[in-house]
Amino acid sequence: MRNNYANTAELKELMTAPPMTAARHAEVLRQRNARRRMLEEARELKKADDSLYDEKR
Repeated sequence: MRNNYANTAELKELMTAPPMTAARHAEVLRQRNARRRMLEEARELKKADDSLYDEKR
């Protein structure tokens, strides 16, 4: 059985961590959106490529 307490932090450490700034939060959201768009575009390209391949058979 794995030790569930291996990655725990003290409450004081969690409560005294500085909050994320608005600029950093916006940057994180922009990166997340960019990654999601890239994945969606890759899926669409793969789907289009697969449908072209199926038509040629």
